[in-house]
Amino acid sequence: MPTSSRTPTPPTTPPKPTWDPKPVNIRPFPWLRPTIRIRLTLLYGGMFLMAGIVLLTIIYMLAANALQEGSELPVKILRGNFAATSNVCNLPNESSGEIFTQAIQSCLQHQRAQALNTLLNRSLLALLGLTVVAFAFGYAMAGRVLSPLGRITRTAQRVAGSDLHRRIELGGPDDELKELADTFDEMLDRLDRAFESQRRFVANASHELRTPLAINRTLLEVQLADPDASPELAQLGKTLLATNERSEQLVEGLLLLARSENKIVDKKPVDLAEVASQALDQARAEAQAKGVEIRGVRQQAFVQGNGVLLERIALNLVQNAVRYNIKDEGWVEVTTEPQQGCAVLVVSNTGPAVPAYEVDNLFEPFRRLRTERTGSDKGVGLGLSIVRSVVRAHDGTITATPREGGGLEMRVVLPV
Repeated sequence: MPTSSRTPTPPTTPPKPTWDPKPVNIRPFPWLRPTIRIRLTLLYGGMFLMAGIVLLTIIYMLAANALQEGSELPVKILRGNFAATSNVCNLPNESSGEIFTQAIQSCLQHQRAQALNTLLNRSLLALLGLTVVAFAFGYAMAGRVLSPLGRITRTAQRVAGSDLHRRIELGGPDDELKELADTFDEMLDRLDRAFESQRRFVANASHELRTPLAINRTLLEVQLADPDASPELAQLGKTLLATNERSEQLVEGLLLLARSENKIVDKKPVDLAEVASQALDQARAEAQAKGVEIRGVRQQAFVQGNGVLLERIALNLVQNAVRYNIKDEGWVEVTTEPQQGCAVLVVSNTGPAVPAYEVDNLFEPFRRLRTERTGSDKGVGLGLSIVRSVVRAHDGTITATPREGGGLEMRVVLPV
């Protein structure tokens, strides 16, 4: 008994192919990313820290040598009485000259060691503070040096959002960054001209595509308005009118897709279950003629998109699943289900075995695998190419997995 969600059986060999790029994972801590600015900051700060350590070591050695040479007693005490003026050293009040001399030398060595320790500690504190300043200064300077790259990146991001009229127009000295920005601007100029030419072609093609469909609709409506038309002719006219209307809607949807540069701008809530049901109604007669059973549970799953184009996705997948099937006891299963943040359409079928390494060719236009799957009587090889383009236009992904025993499982994931 079919259920709303099925666990796909992975192919034995090779691994499952994927054609659409995976969505970019947003890092939870973007400041931990090893950017060029961070690396330059670490480089500048690390070099300063190493130079400071080397300089501190040299100063410490020089100071120790100077204190060693300057702490030698210039005289030798033979005898006499002395009184201690400091508690730093324990000097005897009365003693022989040799013992008193040794005590003074020991006191001077102790004071020299204390002075060196004080110098070392204070120098380390100063080096630590200067290192922090050096890292902050290096971070600021790296940001200033790399600011043209940030400007180039922001322009590229806006261009990726279909705004080809943006330009970097970087000023400043004629260095490598300015050369890169000028090259990028020249590339954008060429792309803008190419897309403008494409838009003009789409505008002209739309008129040529709409005109014959409008003429057909007019002729059919005139024929249907004839009261003397036979019931069979009237029924045929209604069927042809419905087919013509659907063709007009499909042309409008494809032209909208082309004009929007593969992005759907006019999105509306669409139920994938309803879309799949409409596609199944259109393919049911063909499935019955081929003896293919249609099954599956379709749950309500709403997405934002173009209903006509989404219906084309389901219809192409269902038609392929019906046409490329086995002759006896074949089946096509169509399921829809909502998931966290997305909706999933799965179309699986029985059919000839397809190696996983060959499945990628199914999504290429005019590419054929084998004659039993891509014969001339089954299409021209554009169905799955259109499916992939429409899925990408809806910011979704499509994957295909060969089933054990033959057939494919097509999984379309669309964001809600």
